[in-house]
Amino acid sequence: MPVMELARTHHSKIVAVHANEVLKGRFGAAPVLADEFDIADKIKEQVAELHDLGFDVEFEVVNGTGDVPTLIAKAAEKADADLIVVGTHGWGGFQAAVLGSVARGLLHTAKCAVLSIPPEAKVRVPA
Repeated sequence: MPVMELARTHHSKIVAVHANEVLKGRFGAAPVLADEFDIADKIKEQVAELHDLGFDVEFEVVNGTGDVPTLIAKAAEKADADLIVVGTHGWGGFQAAVLGSVARGLLHTAKCAVLSIPPEAKVRVPA
């Protein structure tokens, strides 16, 4: 995980945020969460692994009616973050247009720096 090397190098605290976009129900139906709960469980496991490795890490689930980039940006502001690290799917073209891009949205909404890391990224640690 590239975030591990960044945190280790800068002695940083890691705040893992999972944002659930709440979709408003139609015709009186109850609101529903756009994401599945198993995603949050996977992140909890990763946070536990980081904690076991000695990292200062916490996990926060944010539920809201705003879009995901806005929810994450607000959580970062609340945590007084200097940097948001976000993974990407590497989608382009039609998929990015239809599904949107959290990383791109964060570039427009976050009040701190945003580092976008594609899935194939490798971290090189200086010797």
